[in-house]
Amino acid sequence: MKAVILAAGYGTRLQRDIENDKTGQFKHLRGIAKPLLPVGSCALVSHWVRALTGTGCVDAIYVVTNAVYYEAFQEWARDFPNVKILNDGTRTNEERHGAVGCLQMTVRHFAIEDHVLVIGGDTLFKEDFSLAKFTERFSELQKKNGDSNLVLSYQCKEEETSKYGILEVDEDLRVLRMREKPLPSETKSRHACPCFYLFSATSLPLLDTFLNEKKNAPLEERDAPGTFLSWLILRKPVFVHRISSRFDVGNLPSYLECDSYFKVQLQNSELYLM
Repeated sequence: MKAVILAAGYGTRLQRDIENDKTGQFKHLRGIAKPLLPVGSCALVSHWVRALTGTGCVDAIYVVTNAVYYEAFQEWARDFPNVKILNDGTRTNEERHGAVGCLQMTVRHFAIEDHVLVIGGDTLFKEDFSLAKFTERFSELQKKNGDSNLVLSYQCKEEETSKYGILEVDEDLRVLRMREKPLPSETKSRHACPCFYLFSATSLPLLDTFLNEKKNAPLEERDAPGTFLSWLILRKPVFVHRISSRFDVGNLPSYLECDSYFKVQLQNSELYLM
């Protein structure tokens, strides 16, 4: 199994918040890619690499970033010999390939033919999440059907459905449909889906099919990784693994909330995410 960490975004909302902050206490965060932001005792993305390495659930970790942050990620990766960095070649938010395009680029560049764990570089979870339990569930599904994929979900508040991709599932926790940012009245489900997916090896070739279908569509239709997931649900079995909640570092308040959790509430940093 391989891991791909999506880290090619430009963090425009967060950097705008930092620039607009009048106190000056966050100026040390200017120009830092979101996955490299300090969260607790280390960079956000380091929490993932430590857990992936500690559990041994993957045999390679790939991080795809952009040309602006490439050198910073190269410097960070010196502490992690099992991590390889890929530069997507873009230098502005307007040039970006989108998350699905970056995933496809990584799969092609490293000739990946294995199951792939896809992780949003600005996402972390609370301590109830376990990589070992998640990958064990995936293995069980694979024994029944080698085409099976597994994603996370958590219960969001009713007023939050319009912020996230919402999964509608059956009694076996198989995903029937994904609605992108629906109004509460448009679905009974409150299963929000973070960017954390385990795609089967048989699903990877469909990245090419999806992007070929969307080649003339606006970037928004292939930017967020959930666009591919929503399309995939109609073609391959996708199941849900439930967790309590997540941290999504999108702006300054959400970053501060995440950092505070790791400094104050985290109970066992040595086993976090494992």
